Amino acid sequence: MQGPILVFAESSGSEFRKSAFEAVTEGRRLADLSKTEVHALSIGHKIRDQANSLGRFGADKVSVADDETLKLFQPDFYRQIALDLAKKINPSVILLPATSTGKDLAPRLAIHLNTVVATECTELEISDDQFIATRPAYAGKVLLKVKMRGNPKIASLRPNVFTAKERVPAISPSVQSLSFEKPTTKMTVKEFVTHGAKKQDLTEAGVIVSGGRGMGGPENYKILEELASVMGGVVGASRASVDAGWRPHSDQVGQTGRTVSPTLYIACGISGAIQHRVGMINSKVIVAINKDPEAPIFGFADYGIVGDVFEVVPALTQEMRKYYGKS
Repeated sequence: MQGPILVFAESSGSEFRKSAFEAVTEGRRLADLSKTEVHALSIGHKIRDQANSLGRFGADKVSVADDETLKLFQPDFYRQIALDLAKKINPSVILLPATSTGKDLAPRLAIHLNTVVATECTELEISDDQFIATRPAYAGKVLLKVKMRGNPKIASLRPNVFTAKERVPAISPSVQSLSFEKPTTKMTVKEFVTHGAKKQDLTEAGVIVSGGRGMGGPENYKILEELASVMGGVVGASRASVDAGWRPHSDQVGQTGRTVSPTLYIACGISGAIQHRVGMINSKVIVAINKDPEAPIFGFADYGIVGDVFEVVPALTQEMRKYYGKS
């Protein structure tokens, strides 16, 4: 492989997202194997002051497009900036996080660069000068190893699967500002609307406490919010509870919702239908709480508790308060 590894370092406001550090870390690993450099790309507003932090995770160079018009993700603007840089540095590989932004941007780049893209990757390899991406398929039932051809090769990385590791000593990257001309677009992005208070993104959370139909109603999610808060996590939901209007769609985990891979996934009152399983099966540890011992979720959970969620969850919260010293 020739050419640097180009990594799209996604930001939220004036801070880089966790998935950006994961992508840069993986880019560094691949660059060391192929004896090349890591070139990070940051697009946003008031993010330049944070550019040096990417060096802690292995970036040799950082290009920053910092402008108020880039505060919100605008597909045509972001695509053109990334495309111009790619044509300039001729990367061998382009890595992006498999967030909503990365999932939108990756195929746009692939089309304009006339190359291949592998999405939701869980592992990347370089073997005999071949680039191999591992990604789930058939609702997560199998893992495909795909040999990628073309140049550059584009891959989006599933958040929380790749571990962000700081280098010792850290690299002091060279930082350059990018100028850009706004391309012609038929799209205007005015705002992104979030429900309720600002919280950790579901796809990047290390702990997710999800509720399903068994929660009985929206008012009962309070016990899940308490448990998630104690453990530093967030609350998720099944499609049934979202369809019932108990939780916003942004909380939905599953085939028609978000795909997550936390360290710990606690499913409360969720039966475990295939549509939900698709979205959370790659969690490192799955704990199921359900009063039905025949619930399908017990078939793939690592730990199962047969019991009433309204008894088990408060008891679990109490024990977690003791463990975390928050009692």
